[in-house]
Amino acid sequence: MDTENALSAWLELGPGNYVLETEGSLLNTGLVVGSELAMVIDTGCGPRQGREILAAVREKTQLPLVVVNTHAHYDHFFGNAVFADDGVTEFWAHANCAATIERDADNQRRFVATNEPEMAAGEGDAVEIVVPNALVHDQPVLVDLGGITATLFYLGRAHTDGDLLVGTSSTLYVGDLVEQGAHPSFEDSYPEEWADALRHISALRHRYEFLVPGHGKHVSDEFVKTMADTMGTAVRQATQSIRDMPSDATKAIPVLPYGPEQSRWFIKRLQETNAQGRTSLGTPDFGPGATGSYPS
Repeated sequence: MDTENALSAWLELGPGNYVLETEGSLLNTGLVVGSELAMVIDTGCGPRQGREILAAVREKTQLPLVVVNTHAHYDHFFGNAVFADDGVTEFWAHANCAATIERDADNQRRFVATNEPEMAAGEGDAVEIVVPNALVHDQPVLVDLGGITATLFYLGRAHTDGDLLVGTSSTLYVGDLVEQGAHPSFEDSYPEEWADALRHISALRHRYEFLVPGHGKHVSDEFVKTMADTMGTAVRQATQSIRDMPSDATKAIPVLPYGPEQSRWFIKRLQETNAQGRTSLGTPDFGPGATGSYPS
């Protein structure tokens, strides 16, 4: 397997909670193992990587699997068909994520031409798009894995409009809402709301010993707070530049705390989302009113 898709060993983060890191892209796949089911969080960028992830999962457990896709970017769901071929029938995602996958997945195939040529061409085994069929909306959903309950919940639009978080008694898997080792990716983002979501994550950190980002090493609460503060500052700086120089807001790029390409996307998405209007975030209810169970 190529270096970009080479996998690290499983790192145990709490009882029954693991993360598998991919070299190069630093993609994190989560694994939560109960007594009856195991949950795989994100399946990679195509059948080659998906098979490697599945093989690693099967080294840890032979239990029936359920899959979670944290959001609708190719490196997190293009391996779904490999897991479907292994018998997985429940693929969890936020409803917005599933809608985007159904609408846009084929347009993302071009991004994997180098490492996953079969997926890019749509030719070969396990290259079909598997759209999540177990959907989370605004209320948390509890999935009983047997002795371990995974809470799937949504904090609103942020990195995309359908970012799903997975929390257990010890570990919070946040997908690309948090990235370690690289600048955030803003192409499909809602920057102002993303900063809000990061503050929500920081406020929830007392519940969890470990936080697993979509890419990179697991991170501290201070890392999340810094990412939130940095993004909030960038929103204020870019918003002021848009007001001062509406015809050329890109002049703000040198003062933003991201790379030039990320800063261009940041400004573009801030302009677009401000034009659309914001949707305020709700605080998720983790109390007795939380709804949902593993579907039959």
